Amino acid sequence: MTLPLGERIRAEVEARIVSGELSPGERLPTEADLMAHYGCSRMTVNKALSALAAAGLIERRKRAGSFVSRPRVHSMVLDIPDLAEEIAARGQVHQYRLRKREITEGSDSPFGPERGRVLSLAGVHYANDAAFAVEHRQVDLTAVPDIEFVDFAEQAPGSWLLRHVPWDEAETRIAAEGADAEVASWMEVVPGTATLLVERRTWRGKDSITFVRQHFRGDLYDLVARFGQTGARRS
Repeated sequence: MTLPLGERIRAEVEARIVSGELSPGERLPTEADLMAHYGCSRMTVNKALSALAAAGLIERRKRAGSFVSRPRVHSMVLDIPDLAEEIAARGQVHQYRLRKREITEGSDSPFGPERGRVLSLAGVHYANDAAFAVEHRQVDLTAVPDIEFVDFAEQAPGSWLLRHVPWDEAETRIAAEGADAEVASWMEVVPGTATLLVERRTWRGKDSITFVRQHFRGDLYDLVARFGQTGARRS
């Protein structure tokens, strides 16, 4: 069935955002440009942009235009860090090594069986060649189809997601957990060694984006949250 033009404009702009063609913070084509491209009225374009704004994908600024939304972290107790940037900020060299990669489909999906295919990635973050964190990540390919074709031999999945996929809600869980055999082997510690486990889910609107479990060496990593009246800041 053919979509109404306003819906098609919304869907095509959303696809450009999700694919990374339009990055967080990037300015969208002007309303006049969209009107000319699609041969439609300002009302049709405005309705499409309003739907994108309501979904949290874009921000509309008076006289400035519309921009792809940046991740909103100010209201969270803990932000979503880019481990590559964190390690570099410590004056260390970051490296990510991918250990496992597979695509699955079925009832064991963390996003629900109705969501379809899931990309599962497992790897290790290193700081100056020392294991810093073991990461197991699952990405909903329905929400982020382009990630299926990204090479993670040298870049970390989390870094790519933060640069290319806007999000508007996240849930973080932190716990102490003994390293199982796989985590211990990759982290080069004895099984049962205490680690700091950070689990995080992120969404864009009603769509799940990713679920990640990161085990950090307790002697190399800690979390500090500074609280204010409007939220908290992580350092």
